[in-house]
Amino acid sequence: MTHLIVAIDRKGAIGRGGDQLYYIKEDLRHFKALTMGNTIIMGRKTFEALPKGALPGRKNIVVTRNQSYSAPGAETANSIAEAVAMASSEAFIIGGAEIYRQGLPLADILHITVVDDETSDADTFFPPIPFDSFRVTAVSSAETVPPVKFYTLKRLS
Repeated sequence: MTHLIVAIDRKGAIGRGGDQLYYIKEDLRHFKALTMGNTIIMGRKTFEALPKGALPGRKNIVVTRNQSYSAPGAETANSIAEAVAMASSEAFIIGGAEIYRQGLPLADILHITVVDDETSDADTFFPPIPFDSFRVTAVSSAETVPPVKFYTLKRLS
């Protein structure tokens, strides 16, 4: 099973200046609960933006075209498809924008945190969600500032 997990604002923004837009405790807790013990797949820039490197308790795979790239604590793959094939458990695609774009057609389940906010200077956006291919199967919310809603969407058979 291939999952895609992301936090977006109301306009689909995910980043600014090479960093994610929001660090909301409840969203980070949600991310950890879903990904722990599984495989996470990310691009090189996302890996390099992790403050402490590879995320513990998960198999980390970095997608890069650079054959000699070394990612301490992680494995590397040349494509999303290769990374998914390397997954030893559920695979979670965690970003960035180009990795999301390439991974969206492979995703069986989307986990989307929508932050009730708009970031005027965002420079990185999530690709359009093909809602005709997915159905919402769960929605929950958290009393945060700004408020967030957690959506789970499953691909239609």
